[in-house]
Amino acid sequence: MHTPIDVVVTWVDGKEIEYKNKLSKYIKEHFGTDIPGEDIAGNTRYDSMNEIYFCISSILKFAPFIRKIFIVTDNQNPNLDSFIENNFPQRDTEISIIDHSVVFKDYEDFLPIFNSLSIETLLWRIPDLSENFIYFNDDFCLVRDVKPTDWFRDDKPVVYGSHLNTYLVHLLRMIKPRRNGKKPFGFKDSMLNAIKILGYKRNFLAIEHTPLPLKRSVFEEFFKDNPELIELNLKHKFRNHEQFNPQCLFYNILLRKKLCVIESDKNHFLCIKPVGRSKNYTKRKIDLFKRTDKIKFFCVNSLDQASQNDKQLISNWLTKTINIYF
Repeated sequence: MHTPIDVVVTWVDGKEIEYKNKLSKYIKEHFGTDIPGEDIAGNTRYDSMNEIYFCISSILKFAPFIRKIFIVTDNQNPNLDSFIENNFPQRDTEISIIDHSVVFKDYEDFLPIFNSLSIETLLWRIPDLSENFIYFNDDFCLVRDVKPTDWFRDDKPVVYGSHLNTYLVHLLRMIKPRRNGKKPFGFKDSMLNAIKILGYKRNFLAIEHTPLPLKRSVFEEFFKDNPELIELNLKHKFRNHEQFNPQCLFYNILLRKKLCVIESDKNHFLCIKPVGRSKNYTKRKIDLFKRTDKIKFFCVNSLDQASQNDKQLISNWLTKTINIYF
């Protein structure tokens, strides 16, 4: 019997009318007449193309050892019950919807929140969450069988990432072109803020955009000693250049203590970014999956902005790979 492992998935349906109205209200209050960039509050950050169906079903299909799946959302429900019952009637994994108000208990003044970095800062506070858990964005999927040891070995989280030179990443940020007069705030920028907190000067462990194995007690202990850092991330309703990536912080804490396993082989995951690509880009990516049996993790970025042909290609491939029907 392996140590219990849960999955936490963050999800939002930005097309729901009530949510759109709430989002629009706070965008106007926060930004006034300024138009926020896509990296801060663009539609693609919130719009859903039913990725949650592929995400959850892939976990049930390829990681049946998962104890519980927690879907963290803002007063919404993806209504998966009949779909899951039809496709996985014999499942053992429990699925629960967790509202933001639950993880933001004692921090309700910061709600509503439209910022993934803020939400990620508190995921470890989910009631009954196992010590070892995996964090998924809703645009993540599993595409082949995984084992507990793909995520934890000798009770140490496996980080799919590599060491980067801090000075080089800073340089790349300096030369990054501006958009609408501002430098976009991206994934690596949030990681730079995390390692700055830890005082890393030369190198740091950078994470990839894959499902991330985490330990609840590490967050609990760190934020107990550094409560001010919780509010540093929570005070921003929308993504802000001051914020840090909680998962990058987590792994670099463990790296110092030699309590994580580094897996630098990038052949384990496939990421498709279909917007603004050449005609056969998506097909070539899917063909790459078919040519190697190493790929287990999949991510698709901005599917809502992809062409209809690419949406259909990805949907058909995932439906067949996971073996589900709608």
